[in-house]
Amino acid sequence: MCSVTNMKGTVIRSTPDVCSSSSSSTRRLYTLKAKYADDADLLSLRENRSLCLLRLSGSCRGTRCEHAGNRCFLETKAGAGRYDQPQPATAAVPALRGRMKPKAILTPVSDATSPTTEKRVFTFGKGRSEGNKGMKSLLGGKGANLAEMSTIGLSVPPGLTISTEACQEYQQNGKKLSEGLWEEVLEGLETVEKEMGALLGDPSKPLLLSVRSGAAISMPGMMDTVLNLGLNDQVAAGLAEKCGGRFAYDSYRRFLDMFGDVVMGIPHLLFEEKLEHMKEAKGVKLDTDLSASDLKELVKQYKNVYIETKGEEFPSDPKKQLQLSVKAVFDSWDSQRAIKYRSINQITGLKGTAVNIQCMVFGNMGNTSGTGVLFTRNPSTGENKLYGEFLINAQGEDVVAGIRTPEDLDTMKSYMPEAYKELVENCEILERHYKDMMDIEFTVQENRLWMLQCRSGKRTGKAAVKIAVDMVNEGLVDTRAAVKMVEPQHLDQLLHPQFEDPSVYKDKVVAMGLPASPGAAVGQVVFSAEDAEAWHAQGKSAILVRTETSPEDIGGMHAAAGILTARGGMTSHAAVVARGWGKCCVSGCSDIRVNDNEKSIVVGDMVISEGDWLSLNGSTGEVILGKQPLAPPAMSGDLEIFMSWADEIRRLKVMANADTPDDALTARNNGAQGIGLCRTEHMFFASDERIKAVRKMIMAVTPEQRKAALDLLLPYQRSDFEGIFRAMDGLPVTIRLLDPPLHEFLPEGDLEQIVNELTSETGMSEDEVFSRIEKLSEVNPMLGFRGCRLGISYPELTEMQVRAIFQAAVSMSNHRFKVFPEIMVPLVGTPQELGHQISLIRNVATKVFSEMGSSLDYKVGTMIEIPRAALVADEIAKEAEFFSFGTNDLTQMTFGYSRDDVGKFLPVYLSKGILQSDPFEVLDQKGVGQLIKIATERGRAARPSLKVGICGEHGGEPTSVAFFAEAGLDYVSCSPFRVPIARLAAAQVAV
Repeated sequence: MCSVTNMKGTVIRSTPDVCSSSSSSTRRLYTLKAKYADDADLLSLRENRSLCLLRLSGSCRGTRCEHAGNRCFLETKAGAGRYDQPQPATAAVPALRGRMKPKAILTPVSDATSPTTEKRVFTFGKGRSEGNKGMKSLLGGKGANLAEMSTIGLSVPPGLTISTEACQEYQQNGKKLSEGLWEEVLEGLETVEKEMGALLGDPSKPLLLSVRSGAAISMPGMMDTVLNLGLNDQVAAGLAEKCGGRFAYDSYRRFLDMFGDVVMGIPHLLFEEKLEHMKEAKGVKLDTDLSASDLKELVKQYKNVYIETKGEEFPSDPKKQLQLSVKAVFDSWDSQRAIKYRSINQITGLKGTAVNIQCMVFGNMGNTSGTGVLFTRNPSTGENKLYGEFLINAQGEDVVAGIRTPEDLDTMKSYMPEAYKELVENCEILERHYKDMMDIEFTVQENRLWMLQCRSGKRTGKAAVKIAVDMVNEGLVDTRAAVKMVEPQHLDQLLHPQFEDPSVYKDKVVAMGLPASPGAAVGQVVFSAEDAEAWHAQGKSAILVRTETSPEDIGGMHAAAGILTARGGMTSHAAVVARGWGKCCVSGCSDIRVNDNEKSIVVGDMVISEGDWLSLNGSTGEVILGKQPLAPPAMSGDLEIFMSWADEIRRLKVMANADTPDDALTARNNGAQGIGLCRTEHMFFASDERIKAVRKMIMAVTPEQRKAALDLLLPYQRSDFEGIFRAMDGLPVTIRLLDPPLHEFLPEGDLEQIVNELTSETGMSEDEVFSRIEKLSEVNPMLGFRGCRLGISYPELTEMQVRAIFQAAVSMSNHRFKVFPEIMVPLVGTPQELGHQISLIRNVATKVFSEMGSSLDYKVGTMIEIPRAALVADEIAKEAEFFSFGTNDLTQMTFGYSRDDVGKFLPVYLSKGILQSDPFEVLDQKGVGQLIKIATERGRAARPSLKVGICGEHGGEPTSVAFFAEAGLDYVSCSPFRVPIARLAAAQVAV
């Protein structure tokens, strides 16, 4: 039983009771100190924990008012956000619903719990809510989690959420609120007002609101927020009377600035200039040093900015302010920065943003108040320790926007120990409830903690793996759930390079900032997002240097190799976005002064200019002069453990595309189960001798000349195959016969240069060379003389390659290596083409086995990369023992897009929504995908034992891998460095 004492109808817990329950997790939820009291009891019970929610039912009534050296209790009604009574275990700890599968294209799944009614406004607060965490697509991530935190009894300021569907309707209605929506909002507001005992726009009982965005998938800083809504001259005067002029007018000027910027389109800089002039005139450095009368004067100046800029007065009606703010948040869904962020992160399928309207709580009420952001574990390293920042006497935007560089969370521990203790308890509750590392925003108002937001925390690849492994070890999740906690992109980050030897550059460290996002970055300094994008487009590596980043910089941040900011903390915009991308970032580097006009950084007496080389160590915060050497990454112990879980779960095999013994070794070390594509043409460029022999073969006029040149190539090919078979001992190796058009092996340059070079290399006359080049030239090489067409026209070419393969295979087999060669015929469109090449291959195999006195098993198959081959796959399967889909060419031929020319129109297609993604990066499941399914079904109908895989670029792209697994393929093959990503993607499909 919970021990409670009744005082004037209010529930007060006399001790930190533990409610009786069979569930240990439920008991944890109830080990909370309830803090409810009515007007008369608050003062005696809560000496060090006033509850200020701007719920004003009267004056401070002689209590000690903070701004007159006393403390102001603005909350004068009972029931401030904890639960009044223990909830049943089922209500307190709802079952964890299915997580979204991590994918490269983030598309939210339908919520099983989403209402099917036309309800568009959902209220929450005081231990109850109309939503839950499973309603993210409808309420957005922020709204769903606010509802969930309310339900489980955490201190959440009451409010309401307007659904994402309302945003979608707003966009479809030509930027107009749907019929009846505003009435629903006002109805929800009434519920909040009754709960708070305060009214929007009432000077004697003012209710102030925050209006925030919140999409189903987190988009940090990309959409708009308005704080302190509801203030006008009358309300500010009433607020000043109750809580002191400084607090009231500081809140008012903040609101005028934010509302002007977000809602009215007035540049923030115009307000910032007035503030700087005021500080200069008063001889102070910090905003907090300005007096109440200074701030009151600043409010007048801010209001004049509206008239000067917009030709109209600031709208003083709070309900008008609210309506305009709701529209502004809806509009921010289609802002350039939000569109660019969704494009960069391949976020599709969302309805829009929700709008969260919530009672304000204030961190700027003096030294017993503050605001902070934290992660329940370190988002860079994964260490199981609270990681965050805190600002005393500040509002949340000050931390998130990087306007002031905050202090470590430990500051809060020393200044506000009780609130800190409760925060730690809440973090434990949230981790156990969500079974994930959480990102939390909170405010302390006069020593009382309020939870403003929680969401799954963005993390680096290193942290993601460690957190998943640790949570399994802690018994919080099982291995199947852990596999879903790491996104394929996280593994991509882990495969990024680090500095070769950090001790070497110690004397070149010129500044230290905060290690905001780990890894190493080397590049040339640029000072604007536009320049970073332009330099990146030119193939240059850029380090973007800013005083602080803003959401408008998103394109340049993505294009840059690394980011350096002079201001902002570990939870600033730059830090959060960079960590989400796994991009190196050093923030809050107060050692540097950034001069955007002169495009320079000043560090002490040193000047670093645009174009100078800098290196950043995002793991230590070091800023290093010059271009420091990088080293490839290594697999950590945690990563090996994690990948072993993925391998146990997945059914799809993962092979690698590797053309050299070194590539093969890298692939094997990264967990490849064989070689799915070895491109023999890449071997020809390995040395001058090889390419000269290839050119002699190309220029040959007679079969005898061609065979003589091929005889020179055979030992090179055999040696390479031996190295690959050695590296892949015991695993299959699929070798594709020569595929590209022959002219690709000719020298580059103008015609005269090419002729001169070939004349000297081959001993042919200029006329002979001219004649041969003319015959080789093609109007459309991609559809021309290549693939099996070469082997059929020049059978000696296929014979040489096959002889080299079988000689190498037998030789390595004789040296006790287990060799499983698979020969793949490219660009087949008819069964007759494949039949011709297979007959030739088997004849050569018979000869080589006879000559070497030994034989071995091998397979012969084909690449399906021509749409016709997919449609006649049943006939082709009578000849082929395996299919491997070459999705690069299959995509080219299905769409009719040349991969070399698609860049001219693809960006337009993507921006206009004609295509949702680049089909050469993400498989076109409706077109190319259907050809793959048809070919697989027809092929296996003709040959049930047919082995089927894919070896295009799509083999390492997570959503494509998911499709291949569901289509019943046996394996995917991708580049050696993407093998771990494909292994994880294959496991996540199977969970």
